[in-house]
Amino acid sequence: MIDIHNHILPNIDDGSISMEMSLEMLEHAANQGITDVVNTVHYQHPKVEGLDISYKRIIKQINLLQLELEKKSISIKIHPGAEVFYLPNLVELIKDPLATIGRGKYMLIEFHPYHLPKDHKKTLFNLKMAGVTPIIAHPERYKKVQKDLNKVLEWIDAGCLIQVDAGSLLGTLGKEAKRVSEKIIKNQWCQVLGSDAHDNKKRNFNLKDAFQIVEKWIGKDASSLVYKNPKAILEGRNIKVEPIIKGNKDKGSFWRKFIKTIRN
Repeated sequence: MIDIHNHILPNIDDGSISMEMSLEMLEHAANQGITDVVNTVHYQHPKVEGLDISYKRIIKQINLLQLELEKKSISIKIHPGAEVFYLPNLVELIKDPLATIGRGKYMLIEFHPYHLPKDHKKTLFNLKMAGVTPIIAHPERYKKVQKDLNKVLEWIDAGCLIQVDAGSLLGTLGKEAKRVSEKIIKNQWCQVLGSDAHDNKKRNFNLKDAFQIVEKWIGKDASSLVYKNPKAILEGRNIKVEPIIKGNKDKGSFWRKFIKTIRN
């Protein structure tokens, strides 16, 4: 399995607080069958304001952690990346190698849990036109999405990918996040599962447990969420998202009617 969302570098953001914790977390990940992780450090988020969140520093810390993994024979490869907090400047960030994943082809984007800016769709469109596919991080945790699932469909319609947190499915991130994540998965609106691991306790790597739940719901398609699609993202390859509404001749107009009528 490949995990594209986690915070395992020690003493960088609100994730791991020590090398020992990082190693314990990654050993736990390896035991689940995880072979690669993209460390997605918080980027331009208020919680890292004033801190050195630079590509140079992150690469240095990744190399140090990778060396310790090799000493302990933990077979996981760490890749650089970021969880970019939404601001209208996303297109300007694509020149920073830390801000994107997969050879500059993808950007993992998080929003404020209580606020979706009115102009965010235009910014995401511009990012897509610049050759970078937005990946919306854990939409099930946003209050606007919890009230209206149409938001997820609108992101997909705009060419974005959807990443659901494994912890949401397991119920560790609240009842509403669990309820909405289940709807997103069962409707097959999710392209990637991510652990969003932060520590060695409540928010540790948990992809295996989440995958087993998803597999019961959608069968063999579940493997795409932890194998095929994360691998494509890591390698900078395109992911083909199958039309959610199948079998209609006028997908465009019907699609928009569907977006307006679907309810929680």
